[in-house]
Amino acid sequence: MKLQVALDVATLEDALTLARQTADHVDILELGTPLIKAEGLDAIKAIKAAHPDKLVFADMKTADAGELEADLAFAAGADLVTVMGAADDDTVRGAVAAGRKHGKDVVADMITVVADRVTRIREVSKMGVSFVEIHAGLDEQAKPGYTIQTLLDDGKQAGVPFSIAGGIKAESIASVQDSGATVAVAGGAIYSAKDPAAAAKNLKSLIR
Repeated sequence: MKLQVALDVATLEDALTLARQTADHVDILELGTPLIKAEGLDAIKAIKAAHPDKLVFADMKTADAGELEADLAFAAGADLVTVMGAADDDTVRGAVAAGRKHGKDVVADMITVVADRVTRIREVSKMGVSFVEIHAGLDEQAKPGYTIQTLLDDGKQAGVPFSIAGGIKAESIASVQDSGATVAVAGGAIYSAKDPAAAAKNLKSLIR
């Protein structure tokens, strides 16, 4: 299982600092949506230039014009780009087409609430995305009763390649791996830590 750090900061300077602190201990550097909105595609170029040996994940959360937006991110240096799993089927297929053109990967982000998440995960998987990110955002995580187990259960039931993002911590990363996830996405557990490098190193050490 790969470890992905979410660079959920608002400035490129902070993102470069966090990437530098954690790169030795993670496999994927994710540019969070707020960072891309604040700094634009230049942020993708800068992170890739600073860490050419790492997979760079552009969390575009594309909801329309899938091929165009994915093409822009891939051209800027992204290795993986997200499209919203709840978007129109043609949006997902367009992003996948851009991925194939560049020889790179598209990830369907399931952060949006849908009537039947497991069914939609299976549907978008058939459209050619490399894997599906089963994702609980910060607002969902803040709700009373939230548990990451719901994400893990959906991943197991869907039976397709998936990643998990939704408050992963040292205490839960083993369960994420046991669920069959191919990628564990850690955000606050790393960027909010007093020592982000140590936090990333510890999470990596817990992956068997």
